Amino acid sequence: MNQRQELAIRIKGLREANGLTAEAVAERTGLTAQEYLSYENGERDVPMGYLSRLAAFHRVDPTAILTGGNAHAKVFHLTRKGTGPIVERRADYHYEGLAAQFIGRKMEPFIVTVEYKQDEAVHLNSHPGQEFDLVIEGRLGISIDGHVVELGEGDSVYFDSGKSHGMAALGGASAKFLAIITD
Repeated sequence: MNQRQELAIRIKGLREANGLTAEAVAERTGLTAQEYLSYENGERDVPMGYLSRLAAFHRVDPTAILTGGNAHAKVFHLTRKGTGPIVERRADYHYEGLAAQFIGRKMEPFIVTVEYKQDEAVHLNSHPGQEFDLVIEGRLGISIDGHVVELGEGDSVYFDSGKSHGMAALGGASAKFLAIITD
């Protein structure tokens, strides 16, 4: 079973545990029933912004949905290099969670790795909230609402993540960046 399917099972389980219909959850979290069911059935990747909204609706920590575990840190959470939980949300990107065990977090920080793919179109997505990306290594092309920018190591961008956006590694090598997502 892949991570998208595991996430779908947890989303459906939360809904059923609360005795709600898919239509009711969709309406209360701002989606159509069809959109919601595509997440619950594991047909589409769930945007981080929506996961945060869904967790708030069900009154659970987003970690419970993402990993099946519960967050427990209240004062601080330390993540050593390379030890954060891997969140495989999209085939194009590799996410390492940096605050999964902190209760009540207001943002979702990740180290994201994008592999270089020659002549492949950038996959665009959007999610509620805002996003901050800081390139740690490599070069990254970012399309945001039709604007394309190139970032090198140390460059950053902050944007409305409700706008269509996507990233691609440039220069023949993978790129790694810090992404901080809010709802």
